[in-house]
Amino acid sequence: MENNTSLQQQLLEAGVHFGHLKKKWNPKMLPYIFAEKKGIHIIDLNKTVDHLQEAAAAVKQIAKSGKKIMFVATKKQAKEIVSECAKRVNMPYATERWLGGMLTNFNTVRKSVKKMQSIEKMLADGSAESLTKKERLTLSRDKEKMEKVLGGIAQLGRLPAALFLVDIGVEHIALAEAKRLGITTFGMVDTNCDPNKVDFAVPANDDATKSIAIITNYIVAAIAEGLAERQASKDDDESEESNNENEAKARRLEAEAQAEAGRGGRRAPASADGAAPKRRTTTGTRRPAGK
Repeated sequence: MENNTSLQQQLLEAGVHFGHLKKKWNPKMLPYIFAEKKGIHIIDLNKTVDHLQEAAAAVKQIAKSGKKIMFVATKKQAKEIVSECAKRVNMPYATERWLGGMLTNFNTVRKSVKKMQSIEKMLADGSAESLTKKERLTLSRDKEKMEKVLGGIAQLGRLPAALFLVDIGVEHIALAEAKRLGITTFGMVDTNCDPNKVDFAVPANDDATKSIAIITNYIVAAIAEGLAERQASKDDDESEESNNENEAKARRLEAEAQAEAGRGGRRAPASADGAAPKRRTTTGTRRPAGK
């Protein structure tokens, strides 16, 4: 990760420091506001850097533990940026609209995902050919609709460990569901929102595409680091396990060889024709009868 000065300069160039008009502000954002300029609040980038690094360290540990972080951004200017970032690290995302109950009613949502996957399979393997043209068209349309909303969570087999939200005001339903289930929340928080509603608030402009991109990419880079460390740890464990197995095998072969050598030292010598000598009997000779 970059040093603080370099990162702060990048945030400045991306316009992360531009907040909302003063009349729209949330007083709870006061600790993160540096100044007011022409009626617009300016976010303190020192605070942004500190909170962004704290959030990045937390998501890195979550990714390293093998858990999922779900990205949520349904704002027009954030959709493409967030979906591409999430795909890069194979994390779930919701960028079209938040389906009510996506977390709190997860089992039902999973059924819809399975239905979508079943339709995909039917259309791909040719089993839908037996249907009429109208029925196939209806299936295709249903799949497209479901894919738009559920495509980002198709591979999510269980609830995510955390949510990353681009605008906690817009994504208030997702935030409420996460809080209800005790899921850790990360969010870009502009001057019109309450930073106390999320576990890790990153004070930042959540409207400009450049601002959204730089914050999201920073978080994704931290996730990628966590995943890389997890893979390296798994490789080390596998290597150590393999070495242990080889050592155990070597010890076992050595023990068998020693045991074989011990048995060989006690074995009676073979006769000239290679056969083992017959055991001598100790029974006495009989005396002739009547003698």
